Amino acid sequence: MERNGWAADVYPLPPLLHNRPERIAAAVEEAVDELVGRYDRIAIAYADCGTYGALDEVCDRRGLQRLPGLHCYDLYAGPDRITQLLEEEPGTYLLTDFLVRSFERSVIQELGLDRFPELRDVYFANYTRVVWLTGSPDPALRLLADQAAAVLSLPLTIADTRLDRLGQALAGLLAGGRR
Repeated sequence: MERNGWAADVYPLPPLLHNRPERIAAAVEEAVDELVGRYDRIAIAYADCGTYGALDEVCDRRGLQRLPGLHCYDLYAGPDRITQLLEEEPGTYLLTDFLVRSFERSVIQELGLDRFPELRDVYFANYTRVVWLTGSPDPALRLLADQAAAVLSLPLTIADTRLDRLGQALAGLLAGGRR
């Protein structure tokens, strides 16, 4: 937040909640309960992220705003581009820079592929490609993205994204914009 000159404190929730999105709304509400009274304003830096409206219900009930979109992919590439990618090839598995960096922990270990590699063919049987939505395609991340695609036995497509979408969404959220 300092990089943009924003006066905001960030209270991150465990990123692995994205593997269990039904737990996100409760975790957000618990964090809000801990922060109420300490701040004049609280905003939620989550898109819906698979909560199917449960996060919106918490935000509506508590008078909070959250980031726009169905998921973080909308914030990186834009909802129209995500729709296009998925319509072009419905079997698209999306990766962000974060997922590329944490693939071993958030995918391999969490899905048990390190212990039961045969599950890869069960989990990923209907996927036909990996699309890496990158805002910083440096060589080290490229290597990790290649490795992730290789683990899944899928071809890798790289889609440059502009992180300005995320920055604009965060600026709107901090300014009190609606979702």
